[in-house]
Amino acid sequence: MPTSSSDPDPLAVANRLRPVLLRLNRHLRREIDTLGVTSGQVSLHSAIRDHPGIGVGELAAHERTSAPTMCAHIDRLEAAGLVARTRGGGPDRRRVGLDVTEEGVRVLLAARSRRTAWLATRLRALDDAELRLVDAALEPLSRLLEEAPSTRGRAIEPAAR
Repeated sequence: MPTSSSDPDPLAVANRLRPVLLRLNRHLRREIDTLGVTSGQVSLHSAIRDHPGIGVGELAAHERTSAPTMCAHIDRLEAAGLVARTRGGGPDRRRVGLDVTEEGVRVLLAARSRRTAWLATRLRALDDAELRLVDAALEPLSRLLEEAPSTRGRAIEPAAR
């Protein structure tokens, strides 16, 4: 809650920040259109790369979706040659893990490169003071992504358009 009339109101900031983040995300998603993958597929690639050998069920839990839905996503990625299912070599040979293929790594690197180039081009258009403000905002924005009690599906207060 604001302590003085000059303190920013979290709801007002949220209403201004949300559309900016949505538009920024939309532009970054467009940068990978020519790679033949969706933003969601790149996200799954990254999760598999960060957790080599992860199972479909574990990945579904990590991404907060159902195992059957995740299986369908993985089937498409596997058919495109971007991920591979591998049998576990440990005590449970029935376990199947997921790994990113060489082509999948190439696509991930290309997606990162294109998105970074797009963003760097826009950041270069800012003056030094604006760039410092964006840089200073990164840490508090990153903290917004830390796990907190979920408000998913519940409106906290009516949002302005």
